[in-house]
Amino acid sequence: MDKPSELTDEQLLLSLKEGNESALRLIYRKYWKVLYNECCRRLNDAQQSEELVQDIFADLWEKKADREIVNLKAYLITAVKYAVYRQYRRKKTLPSFEEPLEHLIYEDDSADSALFLKELHLYVERWLAAQPEKRREIFVRRYMNEHSTEQISQEMGVPQKTVQNTLRYTEVALKTDLGNFLILLPFFLDKFQ
Repeated sequence: MDKPSELTDEQLLLSLKEGNESALRLIYRKYWKVLYNECCRRLNDAQQSEELVQDIFADLWEKKADREIVNLKAYLITAVKYAVYRQYRRKKTLPSFEEPLEHLIYEDDSADSALFLKELHLYVERWLAAQPEKRREIFVRRYMNEHSTEQISQEMGVPQKTVQNTLRYTEVALKTDLGNFLILLPFFLDKFQ
């Protein structure tokens, strides 16, 4: 295992999953420049881009057994986009080039998209579990069962204004926790069930 071009991405991924460090080195050699250039293009910061790319490869190694990657290049490019996005979120700024959702999730990479949705689903489930019971119930009825606020009000025996205020508070809390990933929530809720 010396040259990245001798092995397919599928072979490299299989070898990586088996814990072969040389597979990681070959993947790194094959893709680091593409990822670095993508980061630099988005961040305009060479040092920060280098750090993010290193973090992506470290994460790839650490979670090699947990991830089911179908398209390695698409997975890595998507990882760069999320890393850059998280970086902007940490700084409380957004890139000026915000891309539409269809560019964020690769259509030809359904396994990675499914993994993202699964992780988002688990996050929202944990977030909901931490909410008070009434708030959780109103959220589930409104966004997962698609009930109107009037219907929720009647079902729960509370004023409609209480339902609306609870939803508003819950949306603010979720937006704070998810940050600007809230734009993905409607897409996610369609896939939730």
